[in-house]
Amino acid sequence: MKFLVITNAPTLTQNGQLCAYAPYVIEMDVWTKYVKEFKVVSPNQYAQELLTLPFKKQPELVAISSLQFSTVNQFLLSLLKIPMVLFKLYKAMLWADHIHLRCPGNIGLLGCVVQLFFPKKPKTAKYAGNWDPGAQQPLSYRIQKWLLSNTTLTKNMQVLVYGDWPNKTKNIKPFFTATYGKDEIETRTIRDYIIVLKFVFVGSLVKGKRPLLAIQIVEELHKQGKSVSLELFGDGPLRPALEQYIHENNLGAFVIVNGNQTKAVVKQALKEAHFSILPSKSEGWPKAIAEAMFFGAIPIVTKISCVPYMLDYGKRGLLIEPKLEAAVAQISKAIENVGDLELMSEAALEWSQAYTLDVFEHEVVKLLNSEK
Repeated sequence: MKFLVITNAPTLTQNGQLCAYAPYVIEMDVWTKYVKEFKVVSPNQYAQELLTLPFKKQPELVAISSLQFSTVNQFLLSLLKIPMVLFKLYKAMLWADHIHLRCPGNIGLLGCVVQLFFPKKPKTAKYAGNWDPGAQQPLSYRIQKWLLSNTTLTKNMQVLVYGDWPNKTKNIKPFFTATYGKDEIETRTIRDYIIVLKFVFVGSLVKGKRPLLAIQIVEELHKQGKSVSLELFGDGPLRPALEQYIHENNLGAFVIVNGNQTKAVVKQALKEAHFSILPSKSEGWPKAIAEAMFFGAIPIVTKISCVPYMLDYGKRGLLIEPKLEAAVAQISKAIENVGDLELMSEAALEWSQAYTLDVFEHEVVKLLNSEK
């Protein structure tokens, strides 16, 4: 099988190998385990540092320009680039036996359009964003969702989305993602919720993830006299401002920014943490939260996308409002009841450990075999 991936995620050359963002590579390694040839259409440059891994099956890269529309100059320049991107997408789809789109994104949007000309080819689309029909989203995201779910226009496509939403078309398939295998399943570490409560934030340091709110929540808990600490894992454009905030407010004794770390380092932190906090503006399936739950760390997350479902509407974690005072009040009340925390931790672990890489691989095989 000639397997084609179309994605916004940049494919980078490092030490003579093609690499990409680590969680994405782990997932694609599962897909490409069952294909003969592997090609990627993506940008090949990125301005920021990424936590990367090399692909196990090295793909052929079709490099395209990234498309940006934030400023007038970017908009005009991207318009000039689009014809060449469309040509490369069409040529790559001619080559492929199976077309796999990674959405949402500007490249994903163009891929959604070009795939209309290949109605007979088997296709899958991984929609990694929020599929909630009621969510307020950019126009390009809404167009992608409309094209993918329109079975009159889009043929022979299985669309993998996070969450089970009402009124979905027949080609929409609730799906999940995974980080750990069944061989990494461990019994839950019994936490002591009386001593220092360890919070972790795992994610990019960008506005959408609200890392500053996470810091301020822990800061307020500390002001209330609670023994707390916070470690942030990840990097991004907000890092200098966050470190300045920590310095100016004398939080360095209990708030640490670690930057990007290896899977092993993050895994150990999750095993020791009491809580994983991620007050995001938008998510698809927040892997950082599922990973924390895998080891019994209680998630503290905003009510977005399929997160309420993941947390069983509050039985497997805390669903907070993205407002400092309200969030602190809810967390303060929750940590007073150690018995409830123990139950949440156990429920989180049991649920997350049902979604291993082994189960993910089994589902991927079913998707690839469904076209035969």
